[in-house]
Amino acid sequence: MARPFLSVLIDTYNHERFIEQAIVSALEQDVAEAEREIVVVDDGSTDRTPEIVRQFGPRVRLVRKTNGGQASAFNTGIPDCGGEVIVFLDGDDWWTPGKLRTVGEVFASDAAVGLVGHGIVESFENGVERTVRVEKRERFRLGTLASARIFRLRKTYLGTSRMALRARVAQEILPVPVALAVEADEYLFTMAAAISDLVILREALCHYRVHSGSLYLAAGANKNSLKRKQAVHEALAAALRQDLPVRGVAPDAVDCVAEIVQAEGDQIRLMLDGGAPWETFRTESKIYEILHRGAPRKHRIFRALTMVPACILPPRWFYRTRQWAASHRWYGGLRRKFLPMP
Repeated sequence: MARPFLSVLIDTYNHERFIEQAIVSALEQDVAEAEREIVVVDDGSTDRTPEIVRQFGPRVRLVRKTNGGQASAFNTGIPDCGGEVIVFLDGDDWWTPGKLRTVGEVFASDAAVGLVGHGIVESFENGVERTVRVEKRERFRLGTLASARIFRLRKTYLGTSRMALRARVAQEILPVPVALAVEADEYLFTMAAAISDLVILREALCHYRVHSGSLYLAAGANKNSLKRKQAVHEALAAALRQDLPVRGVAPDAVDCVAEIVQAEGDQIRLMLDGGAPWETFRTESKIYEILHRGAPRKHRIFRALTMVPACILPPRWFYRTRQWAASHRWYGGLRRKFLPMP
């Protein structure tokens, strides 16, 4: 049997409410069946997920494993893919029509491209949708400080359901550190960007489902989940600091990429364990400068005023107060009307 050009790799865990839509969105792509295969890695689901996947056989191949997290799912699934390009999809997301054809054409036209990402449609449980995309198509490689500063602001367009890797690049990266039960996709796309050129398409080619059951987004639901998320950030930052220099990434670029991951981990630590107010101020200031370099003066003044409590309150009190404000619609409405995020 001829080797397919595209392998669709769907990682899933307890997605019985969503997995059918994910698979159907892959099956209905305008790509000939001979040109693609669909592999679903079930990471030890305890619900009806595997039963639902089997209903699509033989068009969909199910690979079952004991629960180990996203990294272990990728380490199992990537070697099982036979295509020249691996296109990733989370079991709770779905693609728009034309996704596979559009991504496949980029890889087919340029052998130097090893990673492709694109815009997304954030789809909320209440039916609200928000499109997030770059202003124009971008292409670069992670290696210098300048490219690292761009890269860390483009991660939104490279997560699992918008990530496609040339198979040889993915195989060169393996194994993904198993400590990355979530955010294993960030390790993959960061290493891939250091190995080969990456392209970010302007088109929004997938729906990213924002729901309470998401293993990543729901990490704030309880203390144990937050602890796990903090541990993942620590492990990811350490892995990137260790492995990026081996790929020829400049030391200052490595620090640039890893510092936002570390800062996010520090933020969670302060929420959970507390610390000194100056730690809150330092962490929040670092994250703001990374995400909003060049913000207008009015926004910086407002930001400075909102950080006054961080200099006084214990970290846990500060974050509880901020979460309380963010949970009220009036606060979000005022921010969007008078001071939108830059």
